[in-house]
Amino acid sequence: MEVSELFINYIKYEKKFSEHTVREYSTDLKLFSEYLEHSTNGTINLLTVRAKDIRGWLLSLLNKKESKTTIHRRISTLKSFYKYHIKCGNISKNPTQQVLLPKKTVRNPSFLEEKQINNLFEDVEFPDTFEGMRDREIIMLFYLTGIRRAELISLKKEDFDPVRNNIKVTGKRNKQRILPLPFWYSKHFEEFIKNMEEYFAANTENQIETKNDYIFVTKKGKQIYERLVYSVVRKYLTQVTTMLKRSPHTLRHTFATHLLNAGADLNAIKELLGHTSLAATQVYTHNSFEKLKKTYKQTHPRS
Repeated sequence: MEVSELFINYIKYEKKFSEHTVREYSTDLKLFSEYLEHSTNGTINLLTVRAKDIRGWLLSLLNKKESKTTIHRRISTLKSFYKYHIKCGNISKNPTQQVLLPKKTVRNPSFLEEKQINNLFEDVEFPDTFEGMRDREIIMLFYLTGIRRAELISLKKEDFDPVRNNIKVTGKRNKQRILPLPFWYSKHFEEFIKNMEEYFAANTENQIETKNDYIFVTKKGKQIYERLVYSVVRKYLTQVTTMLKRSPHTLRHTFATHLLNAGADLNAIKELLGHTSLAATQVYTHNSFEKLKKTYKQTHPRS
């Protein structure tokens, strides 16, 4: 088994990384291998790579105008790869330790204003169809809970507790957290699930052979997928904003920003979002600070 395959199996089966993360790591290792093969005019063992080889790849990525965020992720993949093989005793040093990365450009999260959210749920028309009802619930749940796209896709009926008004979410590294739901929405969501079940009971020809318990499915009863969710969110956010970023993560940012603006504790938001570090949550404080500065300038008599 190749050294890259050993690593991928490790993160997939032992570390329980998400399919999306495993796919990204696999792509990064494949691209690095292709670069080495091209630059050396032959096949090179990944375990004999030196720091200069990684610097060369980094330079080629910069020349291809890849974003600094993507470059950081690609090199991070190599760091994890070599750290794993040190642990296995296959190498003694991590060649990525001697590689300096370009400074990342910090961008403030894009989010919708409360007025835009109100327009989204009060003025935008969702068709009275299977897809229309499902799409509205997808967007509503994103905004009410701040969950990630992969977390929403994997939600099952058993994860929803209408008695306690909460929903269990399985996040990165298979870590689970319980998220509260407003009482009114919990009852509404329970009704939505029942309506979906009735739809499939009345349209047996649309059901797939193997039934599943996913909350959000396609019209054929199959589990929804990343591209579909992205398209749904972008379609409806386009009707209330001209922002370039119109993705499920935009609603996650909106959820966190609105909570912070309303006075929520940063640590509480951290737990709701499933962040492992408070530093990841603190990015939202900048948006709130900018709002405070704007209010100050508009209202203070000596500003």
